[in-house]
Amino acid sequence: MTRHYDHQIDKIKSMILDLGDRVGRVVEDAITAIEHRDTRLAARVIAKESEIDVLEVDVEEECLHALALYQPVASDLRFVVAVVTINKDLERIGDLAVNLAEQAIDLAAEEAFDGPPFDLLGETRRVRDMLNLALKALVAIDPDLAEQVRRSDDEVDRIHRQACRQLETRIREHPHDTSRLLHMMNVSRQLERIADHAVSIAEDVYYMARGEFLRHREEPCIAHVS
Repeated sequence: MTRHYDHQIDKIKSMILDLGDRVGRVVEDAITAIEHRDTRLAARVIAKESEIDVLEVDVEEECLHALALYQPVASDLRFVVAVVTINKDLERIGDLAVNLAEQAIDLAAEEAFDGPPFDLLGETRRVRDMLNLALKALVAIDPDLAEQVRRSDDEVDRIHRQACRQLETRIREHPHDTSRLLHMMNVSRQLERIADHAVSIAEDVYYMARGEFLRHREEPCIAHVS
């Protein structure tokens, strides 16, 4: 039974890494579609949604099969439980990538901005980095990479809050431009949510590796000397 069980765990690892790779690529494509007003690329992202949904169901079924048939314990149990939650996060990131692609199509139908009305480049770069780092942490089961992802989230949150303030001001000052400004606000919100799911993946990787819940660990206080 050990040989069959090892094969089952290897199969689950392969499937979750494949799903992570596919989700990473659709997020990248969705962001590119927004940056370059590329409706064809956006349409390809939207077409990938059902494929990701099917893979998510397949991973969950394999995990439930492993739990029911082999009743894993200790680190193996942590691995399977963590994969179940990571699987959900990846599927949700795929949904958010589709939302971004839909925003890309809507924005392409509007007049182009003379420069983004908020730090879109900074937010997309940080979200890309966080998701890539979370997926690298998953591949390597690396708790140190997982912690780096968590520490990066505050900067994305800061950019998103600033974006909301800037866009709200623009809407008040230019009410005729409300439609495309709201699209940009939605873009920032979807990016911020992808970052949140990247953090959730990183926290589950940390749990896999260390058996501790990173989300409940207090951050050290840093004294600021003036």
